[in-house]
Amino acid sequence: MRKIFLPSLIIVSAIVIVARLFYLQIIDDSFIKKSDNNAIKIKYDYPERGYMYDRNGVLLVANQPSYDVMVIPKDIKDIDTIGFCKLLKITKEEFIKKLEKAKIYSPRLPSVFLPQLNKKEYAGFQEKIRKFTGFYIQKRSLRDYQVNAAGNVFGYIAQVNDAIIAKSPYYKSGDLIGRQGVEEVYEEFLRGRKGVKYIQKDRFNRDIGSYKEGIYDTVAIQGEDVRLTLDIELQKYGESLMINKRGGIVALEPKTGEILALISAPTYDPALLVGRDRSKNYTKLDQDSLGKPLYDRGLLAEYPPGSPFKIMTGLIGLQEEVIDVNTSFVCHHGFSYGRGAFMKCHDSGTNNLHTGFAHSCNTYFASVFKLTIDKYPKPTYGVDAWSNHLKSFGLGSFMGYDMPAGRKGHIPDSRYYKRWYPNGGWRSSTIISNSIGQGEVSTTPIQLANMMATVANEGYYYTPHIIKKIEGHTIDKKYTTKHVTTVEKQHFKPVIEGLFGVYNEGTARSLRVEGIDICGKTGTAENFTKINGVRTQLTDHSIFVAFAPKDDPKIAIAVFVENGYWGARWAGPMASLMIEKYLRGKITRTDLEKRMLEGSLESEYAKVTSGQPFTINNGR
Repeated sequence: MRKIFLPSLIIVSAIVIVARLFYLQIIDDSFIKKSDNNAIKIKYDYPERGYMYDRNGVLLVANQPSYDVMVIPKDIKDIDTIGFCKLLKITKEEFIKKLEKAKIYSPRLPSVFLPQLNKKEYAGFQEKIRKFTGFYIQKRSLRDYQVNAAGNVFGYIAQVNDAIIAKSPYYKSGDLIGRQGVEEVYEEFLRGRKGVKYIQKDRFNRDIGSYKEGIYDTVAIQGEDVRLTLDIELQKYGESLMINKRGGIVALEPKTGEILALISAPTYDPALLVGRDRSKNYTKLDQDSLGKPLYDRGLLAEYPPGSPFKIMTGLIGLQEEVIDVNTSFVCHHGFSYGRGAFMKCHDSGTNNLHTGFAHSCNTYFASVFKLTIDKYPKPTYGVDAWSNHLKSFGLGSFMGYDMPAGRKGHIPDSRYYKRWYPNGGWRSSTIISNSIGQGEVSTTPIQLANMMATVANEGYYYTPHIIKKIEGHTIDKKYTTKHVTTVEKQHFKPVIEGLFGVYNEGTARSLRVEGIDICGKTGTAENFTKINGVRTQLTDHSIFVAFAPKDDPKIAIAVFVENGYWGARWAGPMASLMIEKYLRGKITRTDLEKRMLEGSLESEYAKVTSGQPFTINNGR
């Protein structure tokens, strides 16, 4: 048996080795065609990126031709460097720096020497390219924006870096990739697929035709077109209202979670991040540390929600059965709690749920919050029950929307307070500011818009999303999955009636739109920052949340205007104008529109650096 086994093992091993060699040398040429030897040159054919359209089919983002100057360092021979630099308007120092970078990447493989020539620059260089051995033109497409809005939504495209190349074998030096916004999230759909051509070269380094008659060549496949949920007319209108102001606006379609508008102010023209000036323009935008145009306030800015948070206080009070619609509390311009502490209120008299919303009574909601926490034997149990209700509305989480930027906001629980009060001693009165959206609570504009969509739906929401359709593909099912809150449906109707009262007899009665039933809530949030290391209170933020129409809602909206005084001064008018614009397509209150379009808060923002006094309202 041993005599047979050893010869058999040798014979089998030999057969396996010979078969593998035959496969590699005769059948499989992948190692040959992938090598960077002198015999084969690899040339890529870059596809057009997919187009972007808005929800109504309006073209938003197309493509335009662009031309990259490519270099293969080892092929450069006796060129007129001065003439080359003059033709492309670069210095000799820049030439040397770019060439060294290309050599580091690979002396034999092509890389981008100078990206994104325009048609005129390309024509001038193409005429004399024969004089510059080692350089050639690679045609690509760059974005061509059909609108000068929604830069924060679209994102931009830029060259890949070494980290991306190391992570994904698809990308090579000089390739373009989507960054931020839709371009980043839907990169794999938008980019398409590169075509590859393998070109045979002779011993004099001349092209002599396709390698193996082109059997390994592939054609470029254009990227997929995408339809966004955005209403571009509403987006542009919202951006115009926010000129000379800072803040964020988010509008959603309640029944689907589709994002109708995602506005951050100040904003920028997306065309600034296209072409040879892209890097210079990006640096300028990035270094604006005051306006922060690249900072998407609709997704990233965490603000105290202020009085709109009273909606949650009321809903949780009803669900926890510590109040009903008729429960009332007496207000004497404020709420007394703790050891002589007093929460001021602009209202006075007796309020129930309906009038509590209409008059934005701090006393009413502080009382409801205290009863909610004190219902439980320990405040830790009470605050956890309260926190869990809030999180079921998407507050305190990223929510999972399809934009790369985001912040969680903050909804505290018992663990949070145990860290702050390790020896105990905290109770409902210690954290009473949470009842009116101050204290330890913070939210982003998209979270508050989603909160209002949930109220409009009477207890459920769909994850907000910007994608509506990708031809030939099904959008992620998480955007069509219903999320149901821990607050039961029957508790929403009385709250909705209270929010309707805000417009009819309450703090937003001056913002009524004839023929449109709007439910909303004004808000004013305290605003603190550090100036020269000192915690300083700035002018309050103006906040407004709403949905409309009251029956069969079509739009839910949240508006934050930084340093905007009180809710009905800036945020409220803007919200009502955007609702009217979306539902009717025109504006009837032209005087209000003119005041919002021409109004400016630049003087308020200048106070941060000038040390002037700020306006403190602690209002509604």
